[in-house]
Amino acid sequence: MGAEIARSFPAAAETFKRADDIVGYELSRFCFEGPAEQLNTTEISQPAIFVTSVAILEALRDNPATNSVRADVTAGLSLGEYTALYAAGVISFEDGLVLVQKRGQAMQAAADATKGAMVSIIGLDEETVRQLCVEASNGELLEPVNFNCPGQIVISGSKSACQRAEELAAKYGAIKAVRLDVAGAFHTEMMASAAETLRQALSNCEISQPSDVKIIANINADYYPSAEKIAEGLTKQLTCAIYWQKCMERLLADGVEKFYEIGPGRVLTGLMRRISRKTEVINVSSLQAIKDLS
Repeated sequence: MGAEIARSFPAAAETFKRADDIVGYELSRFCFEGPAEQLNTTEISQPAIFVTSVAILEALRDNPATNSVRADVTAGLSLGEYTALYAAGVISFEDGLVLVQKRGQAMQAAADATKGAMVSIIGLDEETVRQLCVEASNGELLEPVNFNCPGQIVISGSKSACQRAEELAAKYGAIKAVRLDVAGAFHTEMMASAAETLRQALSNCEISQPSDVKIIANINADYYPSAEKIAEGLTKQLTCAIYWQKCMERLLADGVEKFYEIGPGRVLTGLMRRISRKTEVINVSSLQAIKDLS
């Protein structure tokens, strides 16, 4: 991911080069060439996604045909919140990447120690998903953690509880239950050790006060009022639920009319179609997408 953009825009290529120096290995090679089994590990995928997203953003900023695209507010889903903070100018690229690298390493370590999983439940409302979790938990940890869009809620907890939830989902009327290809039970207390590691890393990171560009927080669908609250939100994010649907609904209620999804993939574009079909979303995940904006 990002290879074509890096070849076409010096600013993007420089972003990948700086990233390699910061993380201490050829992250760009994993992004451009894989192999997928290594790229998809939590430890590598998190910095890879952050760097590719920033590279695309820098390509837009460096291109005279697209540098007028400026955000009034930024948002990011889970890991994407770091890109949102960078885009808003409150963290530097180096600090953001160091944080993301440590976050990925700490989450991988916590996942290895706790043996959790995540399952996407399709077609149920929040109350029904909570009922499903109560029955499937059987005394183990299992809770809804990602409220992505109407009819899509991700649950997280122990592997055995997630297995039971997959088997019971149809009983509750779910269209389907999909086990996610992730290392562990993210956004639950199983990530407590990772949250502590990240809290310590954040104490060594310079975060500016939000000013011209607002940033909306995953954990409560409200705007970050201060640098202190940003650090607190990023830490809580690892062990608390993510309210993406509410974030988008808040932005729509506050008058946001046009959204740009910047980074590899089209997940957020798809989610917004489920949240508000009439809202304009411009996906910028490829060289062709940048050309189309020019």
